[in-house]
Amino acid sequence: MKQLILLLCIGFAFLEAKAQDSCATAVTITTGEYVVDAVNGSQVPAPICAANGEGATAGEWYKYIPAQDYTVTVTTDLAINAGKDTRIHIYSGSCSNLICVAGDDDSGEGYLSVVNFTAFQGETYYVAFDNKWSSSGFTFQVSAQPYVAPPVSFTPNNSLNIPGSYRNCVVDMNGDYLDDIVGISGGNIYIMQQQENGSFNTVTIPTESTNYMPSWSIAAGDLDGNGYNDLLYGGGSGVTFKIANQDGTAYSQMTSTSYIFSQRTNFVDINNDGHLDAFICHDVQPNVYYINDGAANLTFYQGGIGDFPNGGNYGSLWFDYDNDGDLDLFISKCRGGNTGANINELHRNNGDGTFTNVAPDLAMDDPIQTWSSAIGDFDNDGDMDIMVGASSFADGGHLLKRNNGDGTFTDVTAGSGFENFPGLGHEYVTHDFNNDGYLDILAPSQTIFLGNGDLTFTPINTGVYNGSVGDLNNDGFLDVQSGGTVFFNDGNDNNWIKLSFEGIQSNRNGIGARVEIHGDWGMQIREVRSGDGFEYMSSLNVHFGIGEATEINQVVIKWPSGVIDYINNPNINQTLHIVEGASLSINPVEVQASFRLYPNPTDNILHIDSAMTFTEASVYDLNGKLVMETKVANQTLSVNELAQGTYILLLKNQEGKYLSNRFIKK
Repeated sequence: MKQLILLLCIGFAFLEAKAQDSCATAVTITTGEYVVDAVNGSQVPAPICAANGEGATAGEWYKYIPAQDYTVTVTTDLAINAGKDTRIHIYSGSCSNLICVAGDDDSGEGYLSVVNFTAFQGETYYVAFDNKWSSSGFTFQVSAQPYVAPPVSFTPNNSLNIPGSYRNCVVDMNGDYLDDIVGISGGNIYIMQQQENGSFNTVTIPTESTNYMPSWSIAAGDLDGNGYNDLLYGGGSGVTFKIANQDGTAYSQMTSTSYIFSQRTNFVDINNDGHLDAFICHDVQPNVYYINDGAANLTFYQGGIGDFPNGGNYGSLWFDYDNDGDLDLFISKCRGGNTGANINELHRNNGDGTFTNVAPDLAMDDPIQTWSSAIGDFDNDGDMDIMVGASSFADGGHLLKRNNGDGTFTDVTAGSGFENFPGLGHEYVTHDFNNDGYLDILAPSQTIFLGNGDLTFTPINTGVYNGSVGDLNNDGFLDVQSGGTVFFNDGNDNNWIKLSFEGIQSNRNGIGARVEIHGDWGMQIREVRSGDGFEYMSSLNVHFGIGEATEINQVVIKWPSGVIDYINNPNINQTLHIVEGASLSINPVEVQASFRLYPNPTDNILHIDSAMTFTEASVYDLNGKLVMETKVANQTLSVNELAQGTYILLLKNQEGKYLSNRFIKK
């Protein structure tokens, strides 16, 4: 039984406050324990604030009016209720206009419920139970403690009337780079287009009847480069591609002819030819993928990237773990009974179209049952760390692995905040929700683990369910859409920057690009990804929080093609749209004060005259193609192997900042 925090030094007691059958007659409660004889009231709680949808036929109603600001817990997770099944909804507003504040179905032991919410002084909150699972009576408990504003908070909005049977996608669908909400049904795609004023305009696009719906996952990306994102539905027996036409007003369809028990789906340029391909985790066979010829003509392949015969492939996330400029693949594996299909895999991209599972060599072949992993640079040291989220404790718990920067990993779970986390679930994703400059992790049980920047995390209960992540009111703070509810981020005073992308030599979305931002405060990195977590599709825009910092010295975009763009001293609290190769031009006047190259032209050795010490060099031709990478030794580098011509030299100094200038090879 959870400890009850009593206020005003009153003793605990069972209180007689019989539930009422409707919101209008709800009885007022305070802190204490209350007995519900049976759930048989005439008003069914609506809208639905808890998980698992509609289906109730009765309800019981209470109301709570706090005397000051409190954090309130309503729970049925009590020993007296063992074996029972309850569901709770918390509302604000009025009985004629109820607004979901929070809700819960099964966060407690067994099928009992626990819900936390913030109650502000003088406001009326309605506490409602329904008989979705049972009409039997039970006891519930209300406790409260003085409210302390959390580092991040959200306001749920369930009045947007999000259409569709599947509502698990937030991505730009009309080419304006604002995140839209996508709903799917058997014969329609519903696009709630975000407007600049914060409203939504819903467009319904009829489609062919769909055999394989996104019952397991969904991914988005522009297969044919026409500026409008296409969709990939992952179903239990196959996959469906919905391909947007040239103005995004209609979709053609392609369905798999081979059996695929789809789990996580991704769009990614597997062979790095500039065209997005599709990858699908197969639950019971080796993984499959489709190679794209650039016109959305897709060729099916199976094997070569996760070949365990019985599958067990659940969560696929493409990222560059060894910082060699190409995308590798981590597969979160799940299968009970130690069958071998539950051993995680890390596939290194060999750079020639083949992949090697290096998980056994790097101690990444853990056998825990997991459906997804959150991957990001949690300590801002320039490489990607991995948090493996458990869906069962049968074969081990949550794991946190630090990337050592040399292609190896170290288990740093102990002391991280995850070692004792009791929550289990399918979705673990990482974003900076409070814009403090450190990646956080959205986990199950309505919990966000706030990153402290040192591979430790502080869990807070936010009332936010797992869902698709994007900026749904264009305010620079990330929101979460889960089912029919959008949890709008309340924001704070921290600063931020967002980036959207338009590939030219690379795929149109820039999926696979590495993005860096640099400042006097250090550096951060992100990657453009289609499909993280397990089920949901989140924004293709890249978002950084920078805390109280007021300047970013440099933004660097390393495209899959090898082209690199960099923007010096961008304005903050805005969205930058980056077109591949557009920032390659250099003003020599601006860089001469930082360093000088000599001799220039040169036929062999370049010397760098600068007070700064440089560590790494990249050389690009005038088309933006990477032609050479090398270390800088004693402020010199050899360019002997280059053909004659004009090149751009990009130098990285000890602080991680990039500077560049042109040189001529004789």
